[in-house]
This record gives sequence, C-alpha cells and structure tokens, in this order.
Amino acid sequence: MQASGHPDDFPAQRDETASVPASHGVAAALLAWYDAHARVLPWRSRPGTPAPDPYRVWLSEVMLQQTTVAAVGPYFEKFTRTWPTVHDLAAADDAAVMAAWAGLGYYARARNLLACARAVSALGDFPDTEDGLRALPGLGAYTAAAVAAIAFGRHAVVVDANVERVVARLFAIDVPLPAARPAIRAATATITPTARAGDFAQAMMDLGATICTVKAPRCLLCPLRGACRAEAEGRAEALPVKAPKKAKPQRQGHAFWIERVDADGQAQVLVVTRPGKGMLGGMRALPDDGWSARADGHGQPPVAGTWRSAGVVRHAFTHFDLDLHLLVGAGFSPANIPGAHIPGAQWWPRSDMENAGLPTVFAKAARLALAGAHEG
Repeated sequence: MQASGHPDDFPAQRDETASVPASHGVAAALLAWYDAHARVLPWRSRPGTPAPDPYRVWLSEVMLQQTTVAAVGPYFEKFTRTWPTVHDLAAADDAAVMAAWAGLGYYARARNLLACARAVSALGDFPDTEDGLRALPGLGAYTAAAVAAIAFGRHAVVVDANVERVVARLFAIDVPLPAARPAIRAATATITPTARAGDFAQAMMDLGATICTVKAPRCLLCPLRGACRAEAEGRAEALPVKAPKKAKPQRQGHAFWIERVDADGQAQVLVVTRPGKGMLGGMRALPDDGWSARADGHGQPPVAGTWRSAGVVRHAFTHFDLDLHLLVGAGFSPANIPGAHIPGAQWWPRSDMENAGLPTVFAKAARLALAGAHEG
C-alpha cells in the first residue's frame, strides 16, 4: 500500500477526482448504511460502542492480509484464546506460534507478528498514532492506518483491496492497478471524515465485501449509488482495471516421509524446522530437496535407503506453482536411520501429525502418506 499522506501530495490525481458529484455526502450516507448493516466479526466493536482492544484490531488486520474473513475467524479465536493479550503473545514460544499459524499461509506474517508483539510489549502498549504504529517492526502503512483509525479513532486513510475497488468505481479511476493506487488513495482521502474514521474504514470494507463485489456488484442496493461515476456510466464491474497477470513458473520438488518405531513401539515421523528466514521460515515441515520459487529441487533424498513414490501434491504459491513429489522411505539400518544429523530434525508421533503445525503444502503431503499407509 502507499504511505499515508495528504491529498495535496498527489495534485494530478486530486484534480482528476475533485469533481465527483455528491462527494461531500459520501461519508454520511455510508456511515448511515454501516450503522444498519455492519458485519458482526469477532475482532470488531459494533457501531456506537467503545473501540476494540488495539491488540485484537492489529491481530485481525495482520491475519486478514490476502486471506478471507471466513478463513481467519477460527485462527483469530484460537490465537486470542491461547494468547489473550499482546504481552502473552510476546512471551510465547516461537515454534508454538508458528504451529498455530500453520495453514493460514504467508508465513512471514507470523514471524513479523512475534517481532511486533515483542516490540509493543517492551513499550508497554501499542502507540496510539499512525506514525508511532508505523515505526513498529513488520507493521506496514495499511495496518498502521487501520489500527490508528479503528482502535484509536485517529483520522487515517485506510485503503485495502475492498476500498480500492469501491473508490475506483466511485471516482471512475480507470488507470490500471497498481499504477492507480496513488489516485485511489488521494480520492479516498477526500471522502474520509475526521469523525468516525474507524467506522468509515470498516464501512468501506463491508461495502466492498458485500455490495461492491468483484463480480456482479449489487449496485441497486448500494448507499453510494447516486455518487458513483462507474455505475452512472454502466461500467462498475469493469473497474478497477487490473494489469494482465504474468504466467507463474511451475516448479518441481520432493518431500521425504521417514518413519521409525520408538522403544515403546510407537510410530514416529521425521520432521524438520525450516530456517528462520526464507519461504515457510521457522515452520515444521517434512524434509525436502531444496525446491524454491526460483528453482526445482535437486531430487536427492536426505539419506540412503529404499524409496517409493506415494504421489504428487499440487500447490499454488503466490509467485509459482509447485508439484511436490512425495517419496516414502523404508529399509533404514540402525547406522543410517536419520535424525540427529539432519539440521532441525525431530521425531513426531505419526498418530498426531495433524497437530504438528505443518504448512499447507506439507500437511497435504502428510495426509497423502497417511492415506497410503492406511490403504496398504
């Protein structure tokens, strides 16, 4: 997102959008609609009630980045139940937080979450200004504006993907994204009220999520219909204009399923903790062959043994698609049974793999291995 600023910072875009009809009535109309139709969400206060805990606002905003409300709900409830305050989260074990985040995706967010929580705990509480929030580690311009507006009632311009869509249509901004973002931000600033800026931001998000949707927007129900240029021109669904998507590379990699039976006769599976930085950093995973967004894996197992194919997991990452070939090992001798010599390795009960906190691509591979063992 663009850094926050006054509309005067973008004079060319401001001149283009200044003549939108009824722009001064947009905030009042939208807030009246929000008072009647606000979504009930676990991290949100109802209109007219005291502002929510900044910790809950911040946590939800981090989780919601590139993730749907439906997907975030159970994770938010689990996190706030396990770590009710930012100080509890700051004191948490890294591995426990990473495991709790597993499946939510974009795992750098979890690492940034811990760094930010610890910085806030050291300060004693969240800063109550946009600039103060922006100075926290891993907390970007959008999240700082959202927390400042929603939790502290500050006048801040909050622009997420839903707001981008609403404003691009309202002002008929037809410059393709991402180049349109300065114009969209400047236009949003012209309609963001000083009072109830947090409610206004949430109202814009709700409007985009429920009325001004990507496809088949429900323009007849929109409280801003009379001020919307795109609707008047009959091209609401065509905006915002998006740049053509680049084809994603297809990568090939291998994951390795290695079992042993412990002294009590219980089956265990070898898992590793990935390095703290990089893709899926700090997460538990199955051993793999070094595949990445930039290159295929080398295909070599971590230890010598007998390996059989158990199938392929197909997974879409943001910047590439992956075919992850699962190999199941057997025939290890006491001399070469892997574990201690593999960095970050530990043995995990096979019966409890669902609770290992594996990221989605490796959780799929684990389920494939377990299904094969069951069928066998």
